[in-house]
Formats: sequence, C-alpha cells, structure tokens
Amino acid sequence: MPRTILIAGNWKMNKNYGEGVDLAQQLANELADGTNGVEVVVCPPFVDLKGVAGVIEFDDAPFGLGAQNVYWEKAGAYTGETSRDMLDSVGCTYCIIGHSERRDYFGETDDDVNKKAKCLVEGNITPILCCGESLEVRKAGKHVEHVVSQIKADCAGLPIDRGDQLVIAYEPIWAIGTGETATADDAEEVCKAIRDTLRDMFGAVADEIRVLYGGSAKPGNIAGFVAEDDVDGALVGGASLVAGDFAEMVRKSA
Repeated sequence: MPRTILIAGNWKMNKNYGEGVDLAQQLANELADGTNGVEVVVCPPFVDLKGVAGVIEFDDAPFGLGAQNVYWEKAGAYTGETSRDMLDSVGCTYCIIGHSERRDYFGETDDDVNKKAKCLVEGNITPILCCGESLEVRKAGKHVEHVVSQIKADCAGLPIDRGDQLVIAYEPIWAIGTGETATADDAEEVCKAIRDTLRDMFGAVADEIRVLYGGSAKPGNIAGFVAEDDVDGALVGGASLVAGDFAEMVRKSA
C-alpha cells in the first residue's frame, strides 16, 4: 500500500496567540479546495495550540494539530513541562520530539527521546521523531552510521504494530534554517537507511512508517524530495510560517 504523503509545519517559537490563529485561518483558506490526498499537520507553540484547534474545528480545516515537545511523566511537580494527556485534551494527534534544537540547546539525549516516544505511542499520539547529522559528521562520511545509531536508540522498545504510530523526520542539522539543502539523492540515501533500520526493528510494518525530509524544505524543492522512493513528505520550518508557501508545498507534493 502506498504511503500517504505528510507535510508537517514546525512553527518553532514564532507567532503569538492572535498571530497563530490568523495563520491557521489563512492556511485553512489556502487549502479550502482540499489537499489532493496529502496529509497536513501544523505544530504551533504550546500557547497557540488551543486557538489553532478552534480554527481546525470551526473552519473544518483540512489539517491536523501537533505539538513541538512533550514530557514523559503523566503529571506532577515538573514546572514548565507539558504532558501527553494535556496535548490530547486540546486535540493534538502528532508531536515533534528529538529535534536538533532540543538536543543542542537543551541537552536532550537519545534516552530522553526514547522515553517521550514510548509515552506518545502508548497514548495514541504519533511522534514525529527527528534525527540528523552535523556538518562535521557529514564531511567525515559517517552520516548514515550516525543517523542509524540515533534511530536504534530512540526507537528501542517502541510498541509499534501499525505504520501510523510513528513518523521519522530526517533533518541534516547543517541544512536547518541555513538555506543549505541536501539534494534529493542525499535525502534518499539516509531515508532508505532509516527504513532498513526500522525493518530490522519492527519488521514489515516499517514499509508503512513515513520518513520525512526536513532542512530548508520549500516550494521550490519539495517535489524533488517526495519523488524519491523513501521520502514520504517533509517537516517544514520557515516556509510553514507563510500560508501561501506552505499550501504551495502541499499542492506540489500531491
């Protein structure tokens, strides 16, 4: 069965509550004629989630809601954290974890990512689990080895028996927000290695798990990426903050 293309927007730390609602409404208008079979999800900051959820509900918008992070404990004295059940209560069906900015700026480890992944899967929220290499690792020719190691650690012990329970996003760190972009062949090389690793871990269900590309993905290059056998969409940063650009990426992915 062909995998459904997924285009996910990571708004990062951008857009206050009112701006987030406005962007969601603009996107709903841009996609009013449908997405031609492409699945779309937006991942706003925590404070915007409820407002964007309202737009999705009242405008019957053709996109889903995701968060940018989660904590693995159910509740307790964890000031500043947000639980899986809190995300579920505002309508999140996806959650980004393991983004390189979380790993680099906030010291998150593979063990942290693994705990978050297990928490989300067990609560029926799909992780968009990020992986990727630095420029130093890429230049040393160890990028595939590095990413495979991340996948093995981050996905260890996940109770996966359906493809829709997990999404992987390959984001070469050197291409995030830099304007630099991996080629489609570069992306396919690593995404294929990711899928092969997932097959070793989860068997045939790995052929149903979507693997996205991220890293300066934009309207001008998205079609080349999704044309590759093992690239099933994109995790989009800056271009997701402009409704017209993001909608164009959806259309070009169809």
